[in-house]
Amino acid sequence: MVKIAEEWLSTCGGCEVTIMDIGEPLLELLPKLEFVHMPVLMDHKYYGQTGEKDFEIPEADIGLISGGIRNEDNAKVAEEMRKKCKTLVAVGACANFGGIPALANMFTLPDLMETVYRKTKSTEMAENPSEDLPPLRDRVYALHEVVKVDIGLPGCPTTPELMAQAITSLLDNKPFALSERSVCDDCPAKREKKAVASLKRPLENIDFQPGQPYEEVRCLMEQGYLCLGPATRTGCGGTDKVPRCIRAYMPCRGCFGPIRAGTNPMVDMMGALSSIGLDARQIEDRMATFNRFIGVTGRLRPLAVSR
Repeated sequence: MVKIAEEWLSTCGGCEVTIMDIGEPLLELLPKLEFVHMPVLMDHKYYGQTGEKDFEIPEADIGLISGGIRNEDNAKVAEEMRKKCKTLVAVGACANFGGIPALANMFTLPDLMETVYRKTKSTEMAENPSEDLPPLRDRVYALHEVVKVDIGLPGCPTTPELMAQAITSLLDNKPFALSERSVCDDCPAKREKKAVASLKRPLENIDFQPGQPYEEVRCLMEQGYLCLGPATRTGCGGTDKVPRCIRAYMPCRGCFGPIRAGTNPMVDMMGALSSIGLDARQIEDRMATFNRFIGVTGRLRPLAVSR
């Protein structure tokens, strides 16, 4: 029986739902697994039922962590998971790249506090909360920036197929690796290689007929929609390989992160846009748009503001 511990840090919980969405393959996996810690599903308290213990997480063969590290409690949990788990898996965009929470890395902590507790119209002005709250770190960190990670499963959320594949590979003691291809490599949309003049708003109607085969739909970038497929790792499509957003007739948002370590999606997207005649300056917030899910390791940082 393989023991599994799971934790969620600075995240929304969507990756935990993904575990449940594995479906029938999960029925085959469950007899081989024993979940010893999973806050979203089971009542295992860090300090015991009545606070009689020191902080602890049970030992496990596989540790799954979703979410990035925003505060000191997140870091403490991540370090304990690393200590107690033989293999540590970063699950989802937040754990691997910071995810949507890492958009906050474009601002300093004082600026964030000022906005949340004093400038937001729906909030009455108040002092920054301080009692019984863990200190915030200077920015959002990906899991690998704080502890050693053995496997990373990208996506917002990651896919049930990828989760099942990773767990099965670990159970069978087989290597697990992600593709180093782009979403465009697996996208079936047809390319006419004709220039377009301007970008459209994301919610404008895409040119397709309901039920129309993907192969008959023109490339969404060539239709004038900003699609991050050229700079995003493929693998979100599951068994039929059609990328998830494309399957819904929507442009890729970039949640699977860079195609490979060390690449710069912003540079890749600049080239892709210019190849079909689009000017990147039409995108008002290029830094946040091209790094929407990957704002750690210096990709997003506060900019100097003249006062």
